[in-house]
Amino acid sequence: MKAVVYQEPFSVAINEVDRPTIQHPNDVIVRITSTAICGSDLHMYEGRTAAEPGIVFGHENMGIIEETGSGVASLNRGDRVVMPFNVACGFCKNCMAGNTGFCLTVNPGFAGGAYGYVAMGPYTGGQAEYLRVPFADFNCLKLPADGSHEADFVLLADIFPTGYHGCELAQVSPGESVVVYGAGPVGLMAAYSALLRGAARVFSVDRVPERLAKAEEIGATPIDFSAGDPVEMIKEHTDGEGTDKGVDAVGYQAQVGDGSKEEPAIVLNSLIETVRPTGRLGVPGLYVPADPGGPNEEAKKGMLLVSVGRMFEKGQVIGTGQCNVKRYNRQLRDMIIAGRAKPSFVVSHELSLTEAPDAYRKFDQRIEGYTKVVLHP
Repeated sequence: MKAVVYQEPFSVAINEVDRPTIQHPNDVIVRITSTAICGSDLHMYEGRTAAEPGIVFGHENMGIIEETGSGVASLNRGDRVVMPFNVACGFCKNCMAGNTGFCLTVNPGFAGGAYGYVAMGPYTGGQAEYLRVPFADFNCLKLPADGSHEADFVLLADIFPTGYHGCELAQVSPGESVVVYGAGPVGLMAAYSALLRGAARVFSVDRVPERLAKAEEIGATPIDFSAGDPVEMIKEHTDGEGTDKGVDAVGYQAQVGDGSKEEPAIVLNSLIETVRPTGRLGVPGLYVPADPGGPNEEAKKGMLLVSVGRMFEKGQVIGTGQCNVKRYNRQLRDMIIAGRAKPSFVVSHELSLTEAPDAYRKFDQRIEGYTKVVLHP
C-alpha cells in the first residue's frame, strides 16, 4: 500500500509499504478515508525527536472496517469508525480510570501508545491506505454510516478532544475569561471548546494572521504577540486582573515575538503572568524529556526555566499531559451530529495522500493559509 514515510528532517515521501494484517483476534483492519497532519507530526518532520527514517506517520485516522479478527465482538466489516490517537487496552489501571493516554499495556516500559509516533509503540501510522487497529472494540468509535461530517469526525481522533482536554485541565466554567496561547489547530480547538463550555470571553494569542482571523471568526479576541507583550494587552482587556483560566496549546517549540528564536518556557511563563491569582492552567501543548534541537543544553534535556515561585505566589493550579481521547470523543461526536459543534472550520486543505510531501512543507512553514490538512487516501 501507499503511505507517508519519514525520510530525513524536512522530508517525507510516498512509499510502498507492507499492507497491515490481522495479528491478534482483537484487531481490525481499517481502510483509511481521512487522515490528518498534526502539529505533533511536525516535531518529527523537523528532526526534533529521535524518529528514524522509515516510520509511517499518521495518528489522526478514520475509515471503514475491511476485516475483523475472530475475537472482535462489537464491530463489523463496513462499519465507519474513527480511532483515538491513543492506542489503549481498556483494562489496565490507567485505562480503567479513564486515563487512556497513559495505557500501561500497549507500550511496555512506557505509559501510553500511539499510531505512527516515535517511542509510542510498534503501531504503524495511518497516513496510508490501511491501518491495523489493536484492541479494536475499545479503540474504535462508531460513526453514522451515511458519510456525513467527514471533516468534522476525523478531528475526533486528536485535536478536538485535545483542545477540549486543555479546557478540562483548566476547569473552564461558564462565564469565565480564558486565554489560549497558540492558535494552531489545537489552540483553535481549545478556544472553540472554551466557548462551547460557556466562557464569557476567550483571548487567542498567536502571530500568524490566518490563525488569528480564524480565532476571531469563532468569537475569540485575537492577540498578536508580535505587536507587543500579550500579558499586558490581555490585562488591559481585563481591568488589570488577568484571565480566570489559561491554556498552553504551543509546547516546547515556543518562539519570541518576532519569531527569530525559540524560548521553550516563554508560553508557560506568560501563562503564569496572564492568569489571575488562584486561577488554573491547562497544558496540553507538547513538552518532551529530550529535545535534540533545543536552544541550550538544559532545553536539550527537557529542563526549562519556569517561574515556579511566581506560580506558587499566585496560588495557581496546573494540569498537564496528553489527551485521554476516549474520555471525550463520544460526547463530542454526538455534539457534531446534533449540530452543536462543527470543528471542521479549522480545516484549510483537503488533499490526496500523494500531495502529503508538499502539504508537510507548507504546513511547517505556516504559508498559504495552511492551518489544518486532511488527506484522503
